[in-house]
Amino acid sequence: MENNQPLIVIVGPTAVGKTATSIDLAKQYDGEVISGDSMQVYRGMDVGTAKITNQEMDGVPHHLIDIKNPDEAFSVADFQSLAKKAITEISDKEKLPFIVGGTGLYVNSIIYDYDFSDVKEDRAFRDRLDKFAEEHGNDALHEQLKLIDPKSFQQLHPNNRRRVIRALEVYHLTGKSVTEESHQAQRSIYDAKVIGLTMDRDVLYDRINLRVDLMINEGLVEEVKHLYEQGYEHCQSMQAIGYKEILEYIKGNVTKEEAVSQLKQNSRRFAKRQLTWFRNKMDIEWFDMTSDEEKSLKEIHHFLKESFNKYRI
Repeated sequence: MENNQPLIVIVGPTAVGKTATSIDLAKQYDGEVISGDSMQVYRGMDVGTAKITNQEMDGVPHHLIDIKNPDEAFSVADFQSLAKKAITEISDKEKLPFIVGGTGLYVNSIIYDYDFSDVKEDRAFRDRLDKFAEEHGNDALHEQLKLIDPKSFQQLHPNNRRRVIRALEVYHLTGKSVTEESHQAQRSIYDAKVIGLTMDRDVLYDRINLRVDLMINEGLVEEVKHLYEQGYEHCQSMQAIGYKEILEYIKGNVTKEEAVSQLKQNSRRFAKRQLTWFRNKMDIEWFDMTSDEEKSLKEIHHFLKESFNKYRI
């Protein structure tokens, strides 16, 4: 069911400039930001997730950041529930809600109101898959998706074992893919405008490489070491890009240089997958941030004013 609640969504690949853009727009339109990132919910995982700092927030309130410990599960259904609640609370204050992030499924679950209420579980099947992954590796488990659910195969990283298992489980129980089983609505339940930030690939990859170098300088190794010492090594959160690579270095399996190189490569590949998702799954107004960010911001402002003219934002 649709409502007239305006909602601005900002998506794009990692390192494209979503954070700075969202702050600029939120200040312009008296908004508050809901993080649409699956990793920034975790406390103590700051450097590796490029989590926004209090200084960067510049007074703009943020939601769904630092709400879970690294050993706690956090699903798309959890995100959907909390994000909807935050949208209502922001709107009740007569402020404009923004969702900002690079986790496509999370963002889509809000825009199209995925229904997760009827999804079943099979613990025994799940345990068998987990054991299979322990014995044969995450890549072998991930490969099982290729024939039965090629969309999930493309969208899910092999090391995201929990979601790979869930996709296999849903198909095992229903014969349908995760997206089919979630009963996606055909239209947004909000008056949502989705802004996509893009960039020339070489420029974006250079930014990603630079961001990784900055993360190392800002203490990523120390952050991962602290999480490792706290006993979080085998948590799903530690399989995220930025953590699993550095963990291998901390455990002595690779050199620091090898870990950093792998992190850069995995981050670039992740950016490519993000762009593929957004282009195939969402109705997006794209803005190129390659050369003249100031000009692109003006174009975004114009787009929003035209789109939300009836709300007088």
